[in-house]
Amino acid sequence: MLAKLTSKNQLTLPKAVLSSCPGVSYFEVTEDNGRIVLTPVRINRADAVRARLADLGITETDVVDAVAWARKKSGKAG
Repeated sequence: MLAKLTSKNQLTLPKAVLSSCPGVSYFEVTEDNGRIVLTPVRINRADAVRARLADLGITETDVVDAVAWARKKSGKAG
């Protein structure tokens, strides 16, 4: 089976290949001796949020501080 690389560096994978990975939207991409290897990855929403926070440089301490600040402002005790 062939997959064509578009001018935007995108590939459309054959349906027959993807049928063995139902429900998968993400793939880990690696290179092995000139081969491109796709490994199905199931990402839950919490992992996606954690990854986005890490990308933004927001630490767990930042989140704890923000929640404490918000509770203090709203008058709610935690």
